[in-house]
Amino acid sequence: MDVGLGLTFQNLSDRVSDVEVFRHELSLAARAEDQGFDSVWTPEHHFTGYMMTPNVPQFLSWVAAKTKRIKLGTTVTVLPWQNPVRIAESFLLLDQLSEGRAILGIGRGLGKEEFDGFGVPMGEARKRFREYAEALLEALETGVMEYDGAYLKQPRVELRPRPYASYRGRVFASAVSPESVKLMANLDVGLMIIAQKPWDRVEEDVASYRERFFAMQGRPAPKPVVVAFVAVNEDAAKAQEMRDKYLVEYARSTSSFYQFGNKEFASIEGYEYYGALAASVEKNGIEKFNNFLADLQIWGRPEECLEKLKAMVERFDVGSFIIYTQFGDMPFEVGRENYELFARKVLPHLKDIDVSTPVAVTQVQPAA
Repeated sequence: MDVGLGLTFQNLSDRVSDVEVFRHELSLAARAEDQGFDSVWTPEHHFTGYMMTPNVPQFLSWVAAKTKRIKLGTTVTVLPWQNPVRIAESFLLLDQLSEGRAILGIGRGLGKEEFDGFGVPMGEARKRFREYAEALLEALETGVMEYDGAYLKQPRVELRPRPYASYRGRVFASAVSPESVKLMANLDVGLMIIAQKPWDRVEEDVASYRERFFAMQGRPAPKPVVVAFVAVNEDAAKAQEMRDKYLVEYARSTSSFYQFGNKEFASIEGYEYYGALAASVEKNGIEKFNNFLADLQIWGRPEECLEKLKAMVERFDVGSFIIYTQFGDMPFEVGRENYELFARKVLPHLKDIDVSTPVAVTQVQPAA
């Protein structure tokens, strides 16, 4: 199976400079191909040190120039914040520069501070995402964008350079709410699983997506891409310490950035799921939720991490992983050791897993 390296470019407490953060994470990206990773990915974020990744195609173009075979992905490009023509042009150009190595991850976004910064009402995000995605996916195939929607009024324009190759099979979308899962099946795109909810609920979502995808597209859905944050150490006690310190700190930063305790989401169209989540966080306490988020990730000795990842492959019929090894306030030297140990002791065994068997479509069994 393919295994990608994810990069966060986080600077949560400003204990180091942004220059140092980029120097370190760019060094990880530059070595990823030689370490055995099949792809490099980073999310799109703006305005804070949570993740300093405002122009992902530009970063991936840098990676393309430093490598020969590694694929280049986004986790994710947030469509409602941008002009779809500009997104299409960026990825058509990236595909030319990398000779067809680009992978497009798309999503509708959740960071309220980012929506406010761009002046885009969150309540419009779901409808904007659908329109922008439809226009974008068509443009990536045809080299022409034209769309007449409620939010996107795009006269016909020809895009140059023309498409290097079809993007079909190279587009994945993050989806957390059940409504988003259905939308991704309708759009004929793969599913990207970013852990934010109990695994039994994810299992239901994946089954629902596969059933709807088959009904809409007439063929089995692509296998999902799973994003995992990994803390690995030869010493079990040190691995546990990494979980307690760095995975929990990353979870705290995520809860704070996304405002998971903000009950106002309940009144924003398309974000009702997060309103219910906020009520649960208020009831159970934010630290309990942060520990829950940390526990969705992977930590332990190399063989333990491998077994946990294998269990996810079996449970969700995973097609590929995106692995983050530098996150939270993890010192660079700890992150480098984490990265190298994973690449040496876990990555080769993951790559040996055969995921070529087609996905079977099964009926959804709703939760009791």
